[in-house]
Amino acid sequence: MVTVLSPRPDLWTLDPDVVHLNHGSWGAVPRRTQEVLSALRAEAEANPMVWFRSVPARLTAARLELAAFLEADPEGFALVPNASAGITAAFATVPIPSGSRIVTTNHVYGASRFAAERVARARGAELLVVELPMQADDDTVVALIEPALVGASVLLLDHISAATGTILPIARLVELAHDRDVPVIVDGAHAPALIDAPTGDGADFWTGNFHKWPAAPRATAGLVVAERWRQASYPLITSWSEYDERLPERFDMQGTQDYATWIAAPESLRVLADLEWSVRRPQVTAMLEEGARLVAKALGTSVGEVANPAPTLRLVELPMVVADAEPFKEHVSNELQIEITLTGFEGRSYIRLSAHAYNQPSDYEKLSEGLPRVLA
Repeated sequence: MVTVLSPRPDLWTLDPDVVHLNHGSWGAVPRRTQEVLSALRAEAEANPMVWFRSVPARLTAARLELAAFLEADPEGFALVPNASAGITAAFATVPIPSGSRIVTTNHVYGASRFAAERVARARGAELLVVELPMQADDDTVVALIEPALVGASVLLLDHISAATGTILPIARLVELAHDRDVPVIVDGAHAPALIDAPTGDGADFWTGNFHKWPAAPRATAGLVVAERWRQASYPLITSWSEYDERLPERFDMQGTQDYATWIAAPESLRVLADLEWSVRRPQVTAMLEEGARLVAKALGTSVGEVANPAPTLRLVELPMVVADAEPFKEHVSNELQIEITLTGFEGRSYIRLSAHAYNQPSDYEKLSEGLPRVLA
């Protein structure tokens, strides 16, 4: 008998008068984790000297829990503020000589592409963007990327495409690149808690956010570095841990950063465990799939089809192209009290729906009833 778990909006402090359909952008921190975070910040303000003396040991404990959640090698797992910081640190490590090539795809996250563009400009390298069709299967993805690796110095990939919600075949692409001595950087921003053991595909660098589906405080992310690069990898800020021989500790102490977010993050992992996330995730996915179909039907469009969709992320095509997403999202928020985000791909505009344990079927019913009226 299949256990059906009820939605748990009570575990969050989200405004109950607003429908929240965009967990994938900023996440949402559970009530319990907020309480832990508040207590830690109060402790820091009560005696900053004692607080900062306690931080290294607490960071180590939190870091080990977060690494274990990803099933990552703890000796190669460092804490960073976000996946963008991890991508930037990785680019700072990999040799990219003038005249070489940085390879990525049209699925790459915008900030990661900007990082690649900056490095290409600074080092006199070429940035080659491989066009992958939205519905490309794994064989097609590998076949399209393979010729681009000639003369490449690094391959940058999204684990889960922020634009389409596609899971790319990371293990196959890492093997393909390594056969050609090309290191691989993986932007796994959306992967934690959506892909089990996401760091095990052998990438040289993998970075992912804990503030999305693990629901940790924002500015909590991990950077996983393969052994061959650990001695050469450094945080973006030069601080007192500069000469620590251990990679994780080298990234830990970054001056007056708000370490409370990192230390509180494991509480969110315990919330996931209490939610029975491994049981709940496929149920959330099934609810979202039905909700996406309902919204698409109301709009007279369709759900975006991808070969390997990520759990809890789905696209619904809009009946028109939206040139400026922010006014559109703000209009929907003001008129319907519903929070969504948009994405664009191959000249089409989509609502990117992303769900967590606080969502329920009525959320999508409200969007399907209200959105046609807003668009009229």
